[in-house]
Amino acid sequence: MDMEQKIRYIKQWLGTGSVNVFGLPMSGKDTVGVKLAEAVGGKFLSSGLIIRANEELTRQHFTDKGDLAPTDVFMDWVLPYFDKPELAEYPLVLSSIGRWSGEEDAVMERAEKAGHPIKAVIILNVSEVDVMSRWQAVATLKDRGTRYDDSDPAIFQNRINEFRTKTAPVILHYRALGLLVEVNADMDREAVFAELINRLYDYAINHAN
Repeated sequence: MDMEQKIRYIKQWLGTGSVNVFGLPMSGKDTVGVKLAEAVGGKFLSSGLIIRANEELTRQHFTDKGDLAPTDVFMDWVLPYFDKPELAEYPLVLSSIGRWSGEEDAVMERAEKAGHPIKAVIILNVSEVDVMSRWQAVATLKDRGTRYDDSDPAIFQNRINEFRTKTAPVILHYRALGLLVEVNADMDREAVFAELINRLYDYAINHAN
C-alpha cells in the first residue's frame, strides 16, 4: 500500500479524533504535526503556541526560562480550544497538549467530551545530544524568530530537563494505556514523516475497532 492510501485509511480511522505528538525540544513536533494535519484534512493545535500567545497578551511569562507553564494556567488557556465550534468537524493534530504529568487525564476527558477523543499519541524519539546539536545549528542560522525560550543554551537545557522530569512520565502513562506510537525522528523531515505515517497506519489497522 502506498503513502496516499495509508493516509486515506488514517483519515477514515481518525474521524474527528485527535493525535497528540510529543518529543524533546527541536524533535520536530510542530513541523510533523502541521504536515500530518494537512494530510488528514485536520486542524493543528500547539500548546506552546497557545501559551506563548497568551503570555504576550497578558504580559505574563511563565515559560521564558524554559519552564513548563503551571497546570492551572494550562487548564485555563489551552483546554478550552477543544470546544471551539470551528474545530468540531475536523480531526485534530495536537503538539504536546498536556506536557506535565497529571494533565493527561484532563486532556483525554476534555477531548472526549468535545468529540475529539485521543486515538493515538506519537512520541518522536531523538537523543538529547541530537536535539542540542539541532539547537546549535538553529542558533547559528537564527531561523527560530524571536522565541525567548530558545535564546540561550541554559534555557534550552532547562527545556530538556523539564521534558525529562515532567513530560516523560506522561509518555509512560500513554504507553500503559496502549495509545503510544513510537517514531524514529533521527532522520530528515521527509523520512520522519514517512516513518510516522507507516507507524500510525500500522497502529490504526490494529485498533480499527
